[in-house]
Amino acid sequence: MFTTPPAQITPAATAREVALPGFNQFPLKGTVQPAQGLPLFALLVADSGPLDRDWRGPGLPGHTGRDVAAWLRDHGIGSLRLDKRLFKARDPHLDASLDAQLGDLKAALAYARALPEARGRRLLLVGHGEGALLSLLAARDADALLLLAMPSRSMAMLIKDRVSPQLPAEKAPQNLVYLEAVFQAIRNGEPLPASGPDVYPNLVRLCRSLMAPETLDFVKGTLDLDPWAMLARTALPAAVAWGDRDLLSWKPAVVPETFHGAVLVLPGANHLFRAEPRPKADLDPKSAMLAYGDDAPLADLSPIAAWLRQLH
Repeated sequence: MFTTPPAQITPAATAREVALPGFNQFPLKGTVQPAQGLPLFALLVADSGPLDRDWRGPGLPGHTGRDVAAWLRDHGIGSLRLDKRLFKARDPHLDASLDAQLGDLKAALAYARALPEARGRRLLLVGHGEGALLSLLAARDADALLLLAMPSRSMAMLIKDRVSPQLPAEKAPQNLVYLEAVFQAIRNGEPLPASGPDVYPNLVRLCRSLMAPETLDFVKGTLDLDPWAMLARTALPAAVAWGDRDLLSWKPAVVPETFHGAVLVLPGANHLFRAEPRPKADLDPKSAMLAYGDDAPLADLSPIAAWLRQLH
């Protein structure tokens, strides 16, 4: 059980910059945000893509990672957040494999445990999107899991779920057969299959991006990961949270009985857990991004705060 220290939540001390060696000594940079209050110290794990420590990247506005760290600080939880190895990468031969990215996360966990700001506290992995999957893979090195916008199915299943509704009925079978052939090629280490005349160019472009050489190893390693199976294998306290205005990830209709943690659905929260006042039915991917920036405050995260307080 966690034991709450007697210190009360106080105004945060100044954040500080840090540098640490990641997988194969790759240099990682980040920010430590001290806090006092709860007996937890968080490591924030960003979503997919070349994101920085504040969860910014190409086409993704705002500083949500920074704001989540500030929210945690205000609830008595210090944190470490890092630039991903892909952020501002210029080396075409950069190792972006699953081993490398998971290795960075494990190195960051070990580094966080040794921080003076984390002394006497349990490590909480806060993974967002793809970062939730990585957090599950590294769970044995942590003490608790907070998984934000966790994919509710494997990558292969989610891609199929998103592609299928966009296909006209008369062309769906040929396109879905091609998509499955691409998945099988990824699993087997084979080249991109040839597409027939009935396969839509947009689907071919999607499949080509999945098989891009620089990220193919990562895609292969995560394509069939089942997040619920991974959760079933961990005995850590865990909460999975989704926003009810999220267009990219949402609570499944049925949560597997093997999961005994907390399931949280936050009203008015989008994919980045910022406030989204518009009904979900009125949103599309382009319009949803209007509430991804700093102009949109974080949504009401009190259900998450309540879960964190009961980790005692």
